[in-house]
Amino acid sequence: MSAVDRAVAIRAVAPASRRWWVLALCSAAIAGCYYEYDAIAPIAGFLRADRGFSQAQIGMLNAVFSLPNVVLALAGGLLIDRYGSARVALWTAGLCFLGAVLTAIGNPYPVMVLGRLIFGVSEEALFIALLAALAQWFAGGGTAFAMALFFSLARIGSYAADTSPAWARTVYAHGWQLPLWLGAAITGVGFVAALGYRYGFGAAAATARPSASAERIVWIDVWRFDRSFWYILTLNVLFASVFFPFRSTFAIEYFQDAKGLSLRAAGLANSWVFFAAIFATPLFGWIADRFGHRALMMTLGTLLLPATFLILGTTHWSLWISTALMGVSFSVVPAVIWPATAMLVEPRRLGTAYGLINMLQNVGLAACNLAAGWLNDRAHAGPRNPAGYDAMLWFFGAIGFVAFLSVASLWWRESGPRGHGLERVRAPDDAAIG
Repeated sequence: MSAVDRAVAIRAVAPASRRWWVLALCSAAIAGCYYEYDAIAPIAGFLRADRGFSQAQIGMLNAVFSLPNVVLALAGGLLIDRYGSARVALWTAGLCFLGAVLTAIGNPYPVMVLGRLIFGVSEEALFIALLAALAQWFAGGGTAFAMALFFSLARIGSYAADTSPAWARTVYAHGWQLPLWLGAAITGVGFVAALGYRYGFGAAAATARPSASAERIVWIDVWRFDRSFWYILTLNVLFASVFFPFRSTFAIEYFQDAKGLSLRAAGLANSWVFFAAIFATPLFGWIADRFGHRALMMTLGTLLLPATFLILGTTHWSLWISTALMGVSFSVVPAVIWPATAMLVEPRRLGTAYGLINMLQNVGLAACNLAAGWLNDRAHAGPRNPAGYDAMLWFFGAIGFVAFLSVASLWWRESGPRGHGLERVRAPDDAAIG
């Protein structure tokens, strides 16, 4: 059954206006998980002061999120094909809540790591299930816009986590544990949203769901992708491997130790990257659909990433300058990269392409979280030695520069006769996320 046929089948069961309720519930479900993922950074200082955690142990709390998904990145897709997006979303949202609770219990340390492990495995599958749900409900039109709104609304969770030291001051006044219980509660709200989708709209989606054997992963197709795909895969993996370990694990602590900010001010500065993306991501997606030049947009957006770390490590400029640069970068690249990837790959191989990207992205996320923590420990980074963070900044800056070289190569290739139309204007549905 084609995507359009599935959309028609859904609309035969329920009015088309209900799609927006699906979008709202899916966004609420993933926003709760985004909050929980980013809940570690605001309490990193507490974990060091109150529990004696090393930087490497703090990095492990987010690295373990990614490690199992190196192997299990495709498992969620296989479950969705067999049982449907609504069921899988409910199951995995429940496991996310369980993982958040174990993280909040958090003592001894292995219990906290186990919680993050359970949360990481289930959040990845939940994310894929919700994307599959939106692709199904919006397949007949408006997919690109719906996906952009989904990502924007989801980032409200990240913004809320970073600003939580301000709006939840009384919670943070009690140390490391109550903020994690707050994160568990917000993840529980996401579970309720998944529950609403399962029992409010799951029947309509199941009616239009293709058979479990409709799509299969064909790994030999990996070797048939052309050079443009490998360029954009490299960008996707390296960009995520720099942005998320820094912003979601180490940034708030770095801002406190090296820039002299309070916890509240550091969280606020970090949050503006996500706050800007809430509004700017759909805008840049619209610009790409309206004017083309997708590879050029990604090239310019990626260049801002190493520039951010260069400014942080070598100047005393206002922190808001680097925050603004990273915010623009985080708005431009994600807005364009997923629709652009779909334009580089045949529809029948898109699942294989996304599966490969997710697998390698989790390798990068785990490796960079662990490497940055190790570098900070090795250099004795902290409030008494702010310069100890320099190695981490150069590490992230170097990876960001390699990402820039990759997307610059993509732009060069796509500007020539072997391009796939990334620089041309296309109708919005042609650039929809697969």
